[in-house]
Amino acid sequence: MIIIGGGIVGSSIAYHLTEAGSRSVIVLEREAHQGKGSTGKSMGGVRAQFTTPVNIQMSLYSIPFFARFDEVVGYPSGYKPQGYLFVASEERHMKYLRANYELQAKLGLRSVRLLGPDDVARLAPEIRTDDVIGGSFCATDGFVDPYSVMTGFMQKAMGRGAELMRETEAIGFQRDSNGIAGVETNRGFISGRVVVNAAGPWAGLLARCAEIELPIEPLRRMLVPTEPFDKVSQKSPMVIDMATGFHYRPEGLGILMAWNDPDEKPGFNTSFDPAFVEKILTRGVKRLPCLEQAEVNPRRACAGLYAMTPDHHSVLGPVPQLPGFFLANGFSGHGVMHSPATGRIVADLILKGSTDIVDAGQLGFDRFSSGRLLEETAVL
Repeated sequence: MIIIGGGIVGSSIAYHLTEAGSRSVIVLEREAHQGKGSTGKSMGGVRAQFTTPVNIQMSLYSIPFFARFDEVVGYPSGYKPQGYLFVASEERHMKYLRANYELQAKLGLRSVRLLGPDDVARLAPEIRTDDVIGGSFCATDGFVDPYSVMTGFMQKAMGRGAELMRETEAIGFQRDSNGIAGVETNRGFISGRVVVNAAGPWAGLLARCAEIELPIEPLRRMLVPTEPFDKVSQKSPMVIDMATGFHYRPEGLGILMAWNDPDEKPGFNTSFDPAFVEKILTRGVKRLPCLEQAEVNPRRACAGLYAMTPDHHSVLGPVPQLPGFFLANGFSGHGVMHSPATGRIVADLILKGSTDIVDAGQLGFDRFSSGRLLEETAVL
């Protein structure tokens, strides 16, 4: 079995395959070190406050996994259950949160609750609340260390016999009458009847090498940390201002800020735009007035890539027209938080043809051609 991509998703798949007893697992990583793609540029958030059953169910598997990661994997996950706080200042946003809450609670998420203005103010005393009408909060949401999780998954998989081939780039595929037959790399051909595309934002290009049209577009996402800043508690949750999309969480001695620029165009641009600092601060200070006192060094900011699908849901499972070729792509910003569930689902589908984690058919590749698209609107 060959997994293309040694980031957190590929590493989780290797972990779950070897946990199930597979020993012939090869992970191809084109860089000299793991985590130089989207994994290393992630905000590290984990949450169950989604709007579709399948995403909620993936979180209900993944978050408890992160909570016991140190015990099960033997490596720290850095999981901090400090919560996600969605802040609403418009009735339409509260209506949205109420509908989401009902679905989340119905599916078994017990730690989520709707909030009034006073509750929001208690959880985030640093924000402006004169216009806040409510919110939602889930105490088991929080953050992890993506690099540490990726490393833990891979180290455990390698301890069970998996092989990690660094500086090995997949450049093509061989097939025969039975389906996929192996991977052409810059270091030669590797034979294999099962190949998993876990190439992150580059998944669409890789799929095209197998004559598969996979509708994934890379989209730049920029993160801005402050210098040490004591106006926000290091125990603060992730706070999301639903009016602007600005959100922040504690990071080191300061905070880490994010905002999805609607003017951003798809592409492989991973350079940080210094003009983004003014954009994010302008929006951030409206909800977090103390940001006026924060210092920001643009040289510490970074840019990574989301792998976006048309419906903002991942694509997991086999490609019917190419037996043996599996997909684990298109997480639309949710790859880190759903990596445990993804690894388990893909391993199940490879080894058993089914999984009990989610209705995997909803995330199948053929949903694009058949028009069975889902739509996740809680994308940060």
